[in-house]
Amino acid sequence: MKKEIICIVCPNSCRLTVSEQNGEIIVSGHECRRGLEHGISEYRDPRRMLTSTVAIDGGTLPRLPVISTAEIPRDKLRGCLEALYMVRVRAPVKGGDLIVEDICGTGVDIVASRSMSRTDDPQNDKEASG
Repeated sequence: MKKEIICIVCPNSCRLTVSEQNGEIIVSGHECRRGLEHGISEYRDPRRMLTSTVAIDGGTLPRLPVISTAEIPRDKLRGCLEALYMVRVRAPVKGGDLIVEDICGTGVDIVASRSMSRTDDPQNDKEASG
């Protein structure tokens, strides 16, 4: 099987062609070693960082941005997103707080990517006024 991939690891955005011949992965079109490694990784086990939001009760906004602590296998992203849609947290939350441990058995945690105070926190008035 042959795959066409645009490399995303450096500004060159090389157009890679990746195939397998006799058990060896062949990458062409890369201008640097990182492109070669990216092509092999994308062919064998594509992974992505997961960024999304979860519902937050009592927060200054209705949704809290979250991010994975490591890349997740691409074929598990949909299930992870569905799991996150069911999550509700309670304000206050600090950036980096654990939101979901080992999401969908991937071994990757989901953490808050920003802090969010409560709507009834007097500090909000001070922050808003300047």
